[in-house]
Amino acid sequence: QLQLVESGGGLVQPGGSLRLSCAASGFTLDYYAIGWFRQAPGKEREGVSCISSSGGSTNYADSVKGRFTISRDNAKNTVYLQMNSLKPEDTAVYYCAAAFDRPTCGLDPYEYDYWGQGTQVTVSS
Repeated sequence: QLQLVESGGGLVQPGGSLRLSCAASGFTLDYYAIGWFRQAPGKEREGVSCISSSGGSTNYADSVKGRFTISRDNAKNTVYLQMNSLKPEDTAVYYCAAAFDRPTCGLDPYEYDYWGQGTQVTVSS
């Protein structure tokens, strides 16, 4: 059974940091591009960041550039999203998703085949 599980969400004050993890079970992430998406109440799901299957290519939404960093550790079958300088507008449920055999990656959710259940990130004082 192919499964993605996100973790690392929580409540943090503005300016704080969190690191999200996306762990795969039932398959190896080596051949998958991974994207991080988020959805706030009443808003559409939006792409935040992605990393290609090799790790050689990454993309970021303009709203998170310079603050978020995506990385992958294929030995641990896990992808990370380091989030720094968090803002209240970053509050959302964050999802990771996998797309098979992509030398590059995009931020369109329709490109992705498998999805996790999400982890809540709340930025508030």
